[in-house]
Amino acid sequence: MPGSESALAVAAALLLAGVLASKVAARLGVPAVLLFLGLGMLAGSEGIGRIEFDDFELARTVGTIALVYILFAGGLDTRWREVRPVLGPGLALATVGVVVSAVVTGAFAVVLLDLSALEGLLLGSIVSSTDAAAVLSVLRSRQVSLRGRLRPLLELESGSNDPMAVFLTIGCLELLEDGGTSGAGLVPMFLVQMVAGLVFGLVLARVAVFAINRLRLEYEGLFPVLSVASVLLVYAVTTAVGGSGFLAVYVAGLTMGNTTFLHRQSLTRFHDALAWLGQIGMFLLLGLLVFPSDLVPLAGRALLLSLVLLVVARPIAVFASLLASGLATRERLLVAWVGLRGAVPVILATFPEAEGLDAADTMFNVVFFIVITSVLVQGTTVPVVARWLGVEAPAGAARPPQVIRGDELGERALHEVEVGPGSAVVGCQVLDLALPPDVLLVLIARGDEHVVPQGATTLAAGDRVLVLADDDRIATVRALLGGSAGGPGPGS
Repeated sequence: MPGSESALAVAAALLLAGVLASKVAARLGVPAVLLFLGLGMLAGSEGIGRIEFDDFELARTVGTIALVYILFAGGLDTRWREVRPVLGPGLALATVGVVVSAVVTGAFAVVLLDLSALEGLLLGSIVSSTDAAAVLSVLRSRQVSLRGRLRPLLELESGSNDPMAVFLTIGCLELLEDGGTSGAGLVPMFLVQMVAGLVFGLVLARVAVFAINRLRLEYEGLFPVLSVASVLLVYAVTTAVGGSGFLAVYVAGLTMGNTTFLHRQSLTRFHDALAWLGQIGMFLLLGLLVFPSDLVPLAGRALLLSLVLLVVARPIAVFASLLASGLATRERLLVAWVGLRGAVPVILATFPEAEGLDAADTMFNVVFFIVITSVLVQGTTVPVVARWLGVEAPAGAARPPQVIRGDELGERALHEVEVGPGSAVVGCQVLDLALPPDVLLVLIARGDEHVVPQGATTLAAGDRVLVLADDDRIATVRALLGGSAGGPGPGS
């Protein structure tokens, strides 16, 4: 085959191998990222695949795009009602915790790897954030159920701490490249980036939701295209005005994930798939970029630095961040242990290489050891540590699935409500109805036709709507749909 077709065939084979590796990882009870890395190394120039790849600039570009969609998917899948009670501790871990971890790790890196102070801080910054996908996949695959606020706290921290790690990494690179820039100058830059990232993420997410709901695209397959373009636009616009594009896409995902819009479930699944594609691709790239022969001279010191991050830097960062959280010591210890490194350090490790720093090769290889150590040690021992610390939820806390028969729906029941000819909801989409909480439209009978209501379904006069609601809510629903005098209108 010609060269381009061969490259496509190899890329497809590697992605398919990555998908199969995730299945094997689930059966073996090990994090999938470990097998992704192994596949990349096997395919690399010193493995059986003999693929020559050392384009760090391309890897950084691809990694940045992958990180944008990984962060957006993480925000999209986060439920605000679950993380709101842990917002303070979560943000403290995502900011103060990242800085403390970077400083402590950087200080040890200076001693162990003979780096300058700024180079050590750069390395510490690269490995300072935890990985949401790695954390959640370990909790799910190992069926770890945690007490109280621990799971939402870990979810919020791992999903929101990447922008700080990116900022620190880029800031250190700027200081190394421009000796005239002072560290104090990074403070206003940080404030501008965070505020702009937050504001633009919120505003542009609302614009994206409005576009998805109002454009009335003729083909359902265009909605994923619209969402892909919207995410890139959020990142590009925010970055162009000096804000943190990575924070903006996470905030946009969080905002959209907790807002009603058309095809929300299918778009969430689509972006979850994009995030997996990004993760598999980045770990395969890391494996391709690693030369095992270069790892041997660094192995001892790199493993020692990995140990420092696991048992010194991460615990110090967690305890410093959670002083006022009210969490028990054993809960903070669990948070400290569930600090898995994943795709983000891999992506950030390509930045120094792309900039041509003298110590870039050392940093990249050390990041490899740190990620591997984190996945092997932390990823495989989370259930044991959770049981040892006594923070697992009781077995009875997870209720088995229940089969609901007939109208056995707790306090709610099924009611039929007819849309009156004078109702304000005639011609309105289901999405626009100001339905009370815990009310669900189950089915619409329209003449001889039965319609399963979706967000874009338009109500018509004479529709008989099957509604799931309790006795306190059904009167309000009848007033809304039936058009009773004084009944609330859509969007009120």
